[in-house]
Amino acid sequence: MHATAELLQQRICEALTVTHLEVINESHLHGTPTDDSHFKVVVVSEAFAGQRLLARHRQVNAAAATLLAGPIHALAIHTYTPDEWQQQSQAPDSPECLGGSKLDGHN
Repeated sequence: MHATAELLQQRICEALTVTHLEVINESHLHGTPTDDSHFKVVVVSEAFAGQRLLARHRQVNAAAATLLAGPIHALAIHTYTPDEWQQQSQAPDSPECLGGSKLDGHN
């Protein structure tokens, strides 16, 4: 696991008690194969019980705030309670990249 992914994992684990966490580097899908800038996280925590999606995402974004201000350009967030994850057991695939990579001069 690369340094940015490890930091992201560490920050989420410090902020939330997780029962399952996946940090997936999707930079290669966005034209940035050597850049750690696009990630998808799957976070399963009892802390999400009774919370709306926006509140869940805010918690993950707060945990990753310093990384989102720096090396991470995009973060896809999938949050579940343990019961929801047991029913789902797999996060949805990320959509195809429509461009805007650092390699073609767009951000």
